[in-house]
Amino acid sequence: MKLTIVKIVSCVFVLSIFAGVTEAQTPKKIAEKRAWTAYTFKGDGGKVCYMASAPIKQKGKYKVRGQPYALVTNRPSEKIKGEINFIAGYTFKKGSSVKVSIGKTAFELFTEDDGAWSRDQSSDFKLVNSMKKGNRMIVVGRSSRGTKTTDTYSLSGFTAMKKRIDKECK
Repeated sequence: MKLTIVKIVSCVFVLSIFAGVTEAQTPKKIAEKRAWTAYTFKGDGGKVCYMASAPIKQKGKYKVRGQPYALVTNRPSEKIKGEINFIAGYTFKKGSSVKVSIGKTAFELFTEDDGAWSRDQSSDFKLVNSMKKGNRMIVVGRSSRGTKTTDTYSLSGFTAMKKRIDKECK
């Protein structure tokens, strides 16, 4: 059920990112391994590949929240490989950051609206490498209303799907 939600939400998300792309196609599922699913689509700039997952556990005292999920995207035409993005399912507190922990390693991501990103490709690369080595990932953020949320993601299947999107989008 969670993966079905991720599929729908991530398709809408990716298409909204590329709203300026006039010939964007509906994303096509290319592979699935445990907690992660890989997709591809062709936009004006060329092929885009991404993988998505929903949290296995969500914690926080919120009344209403959309579905959170994690994405890793490759856009070869823009020389982007392994861009990390977290969607919270709510609007983040302005000026806040998100803490991502994998084992004893922690990362800080900047937020805008309902998304969180690394500051640069070097940070994305380090985060992806940690995700490949880890078993689970904990993402902590704060909503615009001050609600703290903690989402736990399984990293089972991450490495296989990362290899798949890398192969699909060389």
